Amino acid sequence: MSNLNTRMPTGNDVTQRIGLKPAFSNNLFEQMLQPANLQQAWRQVRANKGAAGDDGMTVDEFPAWVKSGGWETVKSELYSGDYQPKPVRRVEIEKPDGGKRLLGIPTVTDRVIQQAIAQVLTPIFDPTFSEHSYGFRAGRNGQQAVKQVQQTIKQKRRIAVDVDLSKFFDRVNHDLLMSLLNRWVHDKQLKQLIARYLRAGFIDNQLFHETREGVPQGGPLSPLLANIMLDPLDKELERRNHKFARYADDFIILVKSQRAGERVLQSVTHYLQNRLKLVINTQKSKVVKTSESKFLGFTFKNGHIKWHPNTLLKFKQRIRELTNRNWGVSMSYQLFKTSQYIRGWINYFGIANSYQLCCDLDHWIRRRVRMAYWRQWRKPRTKVRNLMRLGVHVQAAVACGVTSKGPWRSSKTPGINQALSNEFLTKAGLVTLREGWIKLHYSE
Repeated sequence: MSNLNTRMPTGNDVTQRIGLKPAFSNNLFEQMLQPANLQQAWRQVRANKGAAGDDGMTVDEFPAWVKSGGWETVKSELYSGDYQPKPVRRVEIEKPDGGKRLLGIPTVTDRVIQQAIAQVLTPIFDPTFSEHSYGFRAGRNGQQAVKQVQQTIKQKRRIAVDVDLSKFFDRVNHDLLMSLLNRWVHDKQLKQLIARYLRAGFIDNQLFHETREGVPQGGPLSPLLANIMLDPLDKELERRNHKFARYADDFIILVKSQRAGERVLQSVTHYLQNRLKLVINTQKSKVVKTSESKFLGFTFKNGHIKWHPNTLLKFKQRIRELTNRNWGVSMSYQLFKTSQYIRGWINYFGIANSYQLCCDLDHWIRRRVRMAYWRQWRKPRTKVRNLMRLGVHVQAAVACGVTSKGPWRSSKTPGINQALSNEFLTKAGLVTLREGWIKLHYSE
């Protein structure tokens, strides 16, 4: 399982490359364990990297483990039905709203097996999914979902029904999910293996916990299972002729009036609770104008895509962390990490109509970076010497170096702006939101 390319396979890619059947089959387990399918699964896991699971094995250590015969033992256990997936290692990550999202990190071995299963099942299920489903599907992304919402709003649907699923991935009903799988998957061995992954449990603070419900986020199979679980919702909304877009468990329905929105919220809540056994967060679920809605970090005003205030708040909080004057790392590393974050952020959020805001934020970011430089220079003598080295006249350099102003106020003075000019920061590696926005909107 090595020396292979890392491009994410689409359903058709996998079907054509490995000869999988694009419909339900009774020998999916055998297809899952085909060498070509396992090789492709390993390539994807290696490309995704990720932390070690509960057994401590890293992605880099996996090939040596395979050569030592470890995989042959696992393969034998898979065929005999004795293989038991390892519990996932549970970690918490910060959510934009200040809460915590629970992630489960499977072992590398289980990630390869899950990826191999997903590659077999994707060609079967993906063609049956709704056109309004954009999450975790080849050729689809969140930006497309946001743009679809924008186009729907232009059809005079300016009221948004925002339904919040409370801890969706932690509360998926296993029996219901397996019954949905059973519609297309007739292979008992594969279904038994999937059921074992659902019940594998998790390790938290070195203690084992059973999992009687939920699909832990973090494994390669979880996104597909989530789409399978929510596909009946998509079909029900289509049957009712609703206009909507869904990305994983985040979805929005667009209607023409507040009254219609209240009616839809009530009926959809009833469907989710009674048919799919999911829990609705009644405090966050609401009917609002689209200008007050939030979908995948965006909102919509006067027909334009805008950043939601919480999105902007989170961005600025992260920039403050990356440009913290007391971080204790070199400025070259600080600029590298800051630019890395800016580049990734604008590549996604750049679809918003926010050119002027990009320019304003760039100005603020540069001032934050100048402050970090100023703080790192510390002593007045060092400050004066560096300012002069960067072309500042000696009198202006001395005036800046001995000032009693703090780093934030000093970052605005003419001498520091001359030394740490926009051109200097660009050469040092700082990228701008403005350049990323222009590239997205005007590149050929």
